[in-house]
Amino acid sequence: MGELILGLGLLGIVLGIVILVLYVWSIIWAYRDAERRGKSGILIALLVAFLPSWPLGIILWLLIRPANPTSNFR
Repeated sequence: MGELILGLGLLGIVLGIVILVLYVWSIIWAYRDAERRGKSGILIALLVAFLPSWPLGIILWLLIRPANPTSNFR
């Protein structure tokens, strides 16, 4: 029984690290995506980071972001 509890504890730690990495990655991605589309990267990153439910912020940005990124290519 002790090994099961230890295994579940390790699984919880690994899962927590994965979620933390996804959280940070999504904030960075949203910032860069907003900047590329000509929007305020800081504002969008804060929206993604501090919305009460973190995945909801990403979904909201995917719904409201402009269709095409502004590009400087000719």
